[in-house]
Amino acid sequence: MAKVKMTKTELKAQRDSLKQFTRFLPTLQLKKQQLQMEMRASQARLRENEEKEAVLRKRLSSWLALFGDDIVTDKLKTLINLERINAGETNIAGVTVPTFQGVLLDVGEYDLFEEDSWIDDAIEAVRAIIELNAEHEIIQEQYNLLANELRSTTQRVNLFEKVKIPECKENIRRIQIYLGDMDTAAVARAKIAKSKSQEVAA
Repeated sequence: MAKVKMTKTELKAQRDSLKQFTRFLPTLQLKKQQLQMEMRASQARLRENEEKEAVLRKRLSSWLALFGDDIVTDKLKTLINLERINAGETNIAGVTVPTFQGVLLDVGEYDLFEEDSWIDDAIEAVRAIIELNAEHEIIQEQYNLLANELRSTTQRVNLFEKVKIPECKENIRRIQIYLGDMDTAAVARAKIAKSKSQEVAA
């Protein structure tokens, strides 16, 4: 703990600091709660995303088993190309995070009469998997940004709650005791001086 001056000016400064810390603490605590809620929501979205992808991959695996892994994979690679992931931004509890807005896919042309009957369904499944993967990456980035902010906010909350506020209260208590002792000593000295001056006058 830093050495504090035992003065009325320092007492006022400590009281002002205490008032400031106690005013900001509820805001920080609220931010911490909001971040925790948003992180839980992000985790739920990630789980949902993974479950959807698992269902789609299972559908694709049935085609792979039926027509051969290499044939299906090679065919789909030539037909589908990810051009761009569209992302925006939003503000969550004071943190700017990316938001998923979709993907731009280039699907090559193919002859419906020449291709196998499963190709349309397979393309749709792959399109959905690519979209889910892109969304997953963005949700994961959101989660990571929120986690960093939560760590920083939690440190500030702990600093205020466990260090700064108790430190200010203790400093105020010590200064008040010291100033009270000084006042008592000053009164005692004044009484002694008065009684001595009365003795001299008598």
